[in-house]
Amino acid sequence: MHDLNFFVEKHLYLKKMKNRIYIFCVIRKKFYLFTQEEVIRQYIIFLLKQIKNYKNSNIWVEYPFKINKLNKRIDILVQFQRKPHILIECKNPKIPITQKIFDQISIYNKTIKAPFLMISNGIKNFIFQVDKYKKNFSFLKQIP
Repeated sequence: MHDLNFFVEKHLYLKKMKNRIYIFCVIRKKFYLFTQEEVIRQYIIFLLKQIKNYKNSNIWVEYPFKINKLNKRIDILVQFQRKPHILIECKNPKIPITQKIFDQISIYNKTIKAPFLMISNGIKNFIFQVDKYKKNFSFLKQIP
């Protein structure tokens, strides 16, 4: 959690309006209400850009799509060579990462078809590669 506090203090652009705090999203180019989940979303975006050198144009935030005619949103979708590359689900740090969350991202990925999936609550990060032929996952130690 120390890394997250350091990140919030050093790297987030915060603004107070009407007694509420907002975070600037470098991808969406506007302010969003300061929530734990939004902090995690911005932290992952920061890692993607600073550590993995992904460009803003390859990172889509709150990407809309449909499953069985239901409107859904992906927290973060990283594109590589104009194809889905990493599907990322961000959760509040207080939310434990459970099988239900793995199921959710797996269902989303049936539509998106990204080769990599990531789930993060800022404390725990699970990154895995999808083998669509064997229909299984292998866990990775770092973001591809």
